[in-house]
Amino acid sequence: MEEVRDPSNQKPGNHILMIRLSALGDVAMVVPVLSVLVNTYPQLNITMLTKAFYRPLFSHLPNVSIYEADLEGVHSGVLGLGTLARDLRDEEIDAVADLHDVLRSNVLKSIFYFYGIPFYQIDKGRSEKKALTRENNKVFKELKATHERYAEVFKKMGYPLDLSNYSPPPKRKLIPRIEEVIGKDRKKWIGIAPFAQHESKLYPPDLMEKVIQHFSEKGKVKIIFFGGGEEERQKLEAWEERFPNTVSVVGKLRFAEELSLISNLDLMLSMDSGNAHMAAIYGIPVVSIWGVTHPFTGFKAFNQPLENCILPDLHKYPKIPTSVYGNKVPKGYEDVMRSIPPETIINRIEEILT
Repeated sequence: MEEVRDPSNQKPGNHILMIRLSALGDVAMVVPVLSVLVNTYPQLNITMLTKAFYRPLFSHLPNVSIYEADLEGVHSGVLGLGTLARDLRDEEIDAVADLHDVLRSNVLKSIFYFYGIPFYQIDKGRSEKKALTRENNKVFKELKATHERYAEVFKKMGYPLDLSNYSPPPKRKLIPRIEEVIGKDRKKWIGIAPFAQHESKLYPPDLMEKVIQHFSEKGKVKIIFFGGGEEERQKLEAWEERFPNTVSVVGKLRFAEELSLISNLDLMLSMDSGNAHMAAIYGIPVVSIWGVTHPFTGFKAFNQPLENCILPDLHKYPKIPTSVYGNKVPKGYEDVMRSIPPETIINRIEEILT
């Protein structure tokens, strides 16, 4: 088969397949990069291969269509991925931008190579991240943002991007259903997303309650709780009952409706999790709380200043970050979040809102 030529000498065609299957935060981080891409190069047509649930994230972008990956059904396993690759080939794609680099996308890479379709892949900087997160001989320095790593893939394809050109989309319209849940009084709205995939990334509930109580009692803001699943729904509804001027939207709004609500917030308080990245799409100020992870790994919310990242006591806990995803907690690091006083979070929020 003829070798693919150097992309610096030749751009691929105008129909690009992008691959980013999960997780929610990582998929949300694609949105600002993709927005700059389609506005800088309006001749491009983009097919985004991702999960069906994530479709609303991209609904405002021109020349972008979603191809739903059914990874638990017809596209499961190697045979299913073969079917997926064949169907995508029939969509007449000219090149592939893999922003994921996992086993599934590497299977697709092999198949697309057989089809003669150029395939460009993200450099995740695994060795750098290993040096940053290891316990001994740690190289503590800020790494390239994931958004920049996404953009580098398109630079390889011949489409360099300047992410400083990003313009957040306008606020989404609040449909009557949202107003039924939230109410029509327009105080300042603070979103609070207190959950994350790993317990090491959760701010202790008793400390979070102090943050909630402070703003709840002031009466000048409405606090809106975000989460998912039955267990989180029950916890947040208990807070809603306990604290005035609060409301939980878990189980009450569809994902697209939650995005509309997020776009109208005045601030989002989040863990190192997907809600931070969704709010950042709309230019909403994000105050994020970090446990055994650290924004230096490259997962800080887009265009958010480092001072909005609330960190534990790094002198007391010098092994931070212990991992990229928060799945490694050394002995004695179980309570790193308790080194963050609620007053630190409260003060940062008040600085932003005033």
